[in-house]
Amino acid sequence: MSDAEIGERLDRTNALLQRVLTEVSKTPSTHAIFVDAGYVYAAAGLLVTGTEDRRSFDLDAEGLIDAFIDKARTIFADSRLLRVYWYDGARRRIHTAEQQTIAELPDVKVRLGNLNANNQQKGVDSLIRTDLESLARHRAISDAALVGGDEDLVPAVEAAQGYGARVHLWGIEAGEGRNQAEPLLWEVDSQRTFDLDFCRPYVTRRAVTTYEEDAPAPSREDVRFVGAQIAAAWLAARGRESLADLLPGHPYLPGSVDQDLLNEAERLLQRSLRGYAPLRRALRDGFWQHLQAQY
Repeated sequence: MSDAEIGERLDRTNALLQRVLTEVSKTPSTHAIFVDAGYVYAAAGLLVTGTEDRRSFDLDAEGLIDAFIDKARTIFADSRLLRVYWYDGARRRIHTAEQQTIAELPDVKVRLGNLNANNQQKGVDSLIRTDLESLARHRAISDAALVGGDEDLVPAVEAAQGYGARVHLWGIEAGEGRNQAEPLLWEVDSQRTFDLDFCRPYVTRRAVTTYEEDAPAPSREDVRFVGAQIAAAWLAARGRESLADLLPGHPYLPGSVDQDLLNEAERLLQRSLRGYAPLRRALRDGFWQHLQAQY
């Protein structure tokens, strides 16, 4: 091969490389936000209200997600959002009413792990790792904002980084000490913490209802009737699709639905049902009886 031919081939190769580099430079980078909802509820609830108990406060998930998106838009100025992944737990992986509302938000994907008997999330970390690794492997994202604190997330970070993605750890300020594992902090590419002023607009303590405990306890029939009333309102608000999701779990209710049922029954009866197991069973019986009659 002559020097002229070699030079011609080199020119063609260089021209091809230049076109590839030009196309790459035109391709916008992409980021995604991965939110461990269990961490957010516990950390934000403790910071704003002083408790991690979800039953004691309300979280404006839509508002908080929008705030995360706005923050990412500022940090990743030349990048587009792929979507927000919201990881939470649910009994039998059946969406609660709140999780259904979050799932309907634009650019949000809800992933559900399971809840055990102690209301502990199971399988959420593996879901995060699967999504992070898959998106990084397929070059679907260049940056990942991870909102969480569990050390079990370290393999997810390492997997994504192995495919060239940068992982940025976002956390919520802890009143004392840390609420994120040190090994996780060591592995990520950057860290950011949201303070009380950032979180306060999205967390509201629930009002505490007081009862006249010396009043006579309601009958089981009265409580069963209240259960049916609440079921009618629940069905009217959520529709038959939600009923179809709920029925396979009979006779058990998802933890959040059961808690909402109890709270609403106590409000209607103006009487605490804590410590009255037979009455709580009657309440669930009335709730289920009405739902099954409508199916």
